[in-house]
Amino acid sequence: MPRYRIRSRDIATMWGQDPVAVEKGLGIIEKAVPGIDEDTITISVEAARDALKRARISPEEIGAIYVGSESHPYAVKPSGSVVAAAIGAVGRMTSADYEFACKAGTAGIQTSMGLVGSGLIKYGLAIGADTAQGAPGDPLEYAAAAGGAAFLVAADDKGNVARIDHTVSMTTDTPDFWRREGQSYPRHGGRFTGEPAYFKHVVETSKMLMEETGTSPSDFDHAVFHMPNRKFPERASKTLGFTRDQVKQGLVVQYIGNTYSGCSPLGLCSVFDVATPGERILLTSYGSGAGSDSFHITVQDGIEERRELAPLTGDMISRKKYINYATYVKYREKLNFAE
Repeated sequence: MPRYRIRSRDIATMWGQDPVAVEKGLGIIEKAVPGIDEDTITISVEAARDALKRARISPEEIGAIYVGSESHPYAVKPSGSVVAAAIGAVGRMTSADYEFACKAGTAGIQTSMGLVGSGLIKYGLAIGADTAQGAPGDPLEYAAAAGGAAFLVAADDKGNVARIDHTVSMTTDTPDFWRREGQSYPRHGGRFTGEPAYFKHVVETSKMLMEETGTSPSDFDHAVFHMPNRKFPERASKTLGFTRDQVKQGLVVQYIGNTYSGCSPLGLCSVFDVATPGERILLTSYGSGAGSDSFHITVQDGIEERRELAPLTGDMISRKKYINYATYVKYREKLNFAE
């Protein structure tokens, strides 16, 4: 999690909008901003190193690395190969970059599940990370943030933090958000991004998961949904029948913004900060374009031993330094005189 933060009210003041109304409307107090020397790759490397600290394995045992993001630094050159070199994952290994708006990180988890489950690899590393952009003055500017999370997936659940019991996905051609090649900023369909985009996919995919696993909201101790703002996941959880207590630990968007591919994974990491063995978690991501991945996760005994081996998510969220709008513009390179 980058250290820098900008308050929503400072962005609102810059564009002559009511700071209180903006903060209340989106439910975002502040967002994380990458430093001038931070990008998706550097965030992915740091997240991967923390994952390795908790897993306590040699990076040479990793058989696959998948980096999900919509802000890869290179149009043609993988982020995953740089991450592999930085963490020392060498030898017989495959890697690929994924892009599916904000659910590319969870797609990497599913791919890793398939490879380790088939016995082709011992460990798979799935990363969701972004340094998201929003055009100056656009509503996205209040939410588009930076951050990432990494998960090592293994076939054997002995001593691990959690077990993935089931996963299911839903995909449709719903163009609620997009960015064409060569464009600096994405465009979106305004309120169309809620219905029929976000809510249809998040709610229906979560229902599919519960139907296939024979569970109901009361069977879960925690629920994490993709967080483009605070109101969307709160509404989705209420529609599904989850309580505020079930979603509050994973609801980190108000403090860090929407970290895109790192969004729901970071919510899951926040739950791991406090989860105890035996607790069950429902995780549902969302990516514009559009699709959702939903997971049934059970916390394992290894959580107690491994939790403190790397910084907690809450500690990284609390470690922050505020910047003003001018510094934010500089760090995000929003002044492009060539255009």
